[in-house]
Amino acid sequence: MFDLDGTLVHHVNPRVLQMLEFLDDCSHRGGRLVARFRLARRNLMAEKPAPKLLVHRAIHRVRRKSVDQMLLPCETMRTVLERLRAEGVSMGVVSNGLGRGYGHDVLEAFDLKQYFNAAVFREDVHRGKPWPDSILACLKGMGRELRRSDVIWYIGDQRKDIGAAQAASQSIGHTIRPFALGARAAIGAVEARLHPSQIMWSALDFERAVGAAFDTGIEHSLIDPLPAPLL
Repeated sequence: MFDLDGTLVHHVNPRVLQMLEFLDDCSHRGGRLVARFRLARRNLMAEKPAPKLLVHRAIHRVRRKSVDQMLLPCETMRTVLERLRAEGVSMGVVSNGLGRGYGHDVLEAFDLKQYFNAAVFREDVHRGKPWPDSILACLKGMGRELRRSDVIWYIGDQRKDIGAAQAASQSIGHTIRPFALGARAAIGAVEARLHPSQIMWSALDFERAVGAAFDTGIEHSLIDPLPAPLL
């Protein structure tokens, strides 16, 4: 599974991504605070209310440029996607961004939709990353039941990506191996005491890791081509 912003696509102006991530983190912290006061009420409700996502929607309302003017696809990651598809790997994209008016447009604009069996965005789940909800929803959307022999990788560029993958592992009792892409995620990887091989400083590093896993077939590569792994 792949994160979107900062992983599959890059912002032309990196400060925009930093702002979006900061606002998303603030939204998460605020949500945790509010949840403490609503816990008793939520336990009495038959269904959880749909998230309002006021911050996310406000961000997209002020956007003036189309996604192809704001973003650039990571061509190295596209090469990775091509290799994984050729190997029969099921893939999904998991993002804290809105799908409507942004995420789905990104996948269409850069011809990325073809690679994914599932795509989960912020409005599709009650809680975004670092909660495990979006990763769990993506796994359910892959089109088949999870097998004990499946190997699951998740790569993202933020600390919340590492936390979400670990939380999802605990939730389903099946190891999801997170890969940190870049410095921000690397901090989360160190905090989580992940193996150094799970820290990727560039997309090229991840491409090499995927290639080595398939080319060598060694056991510790964590990819078993039979049955096809989920990624």
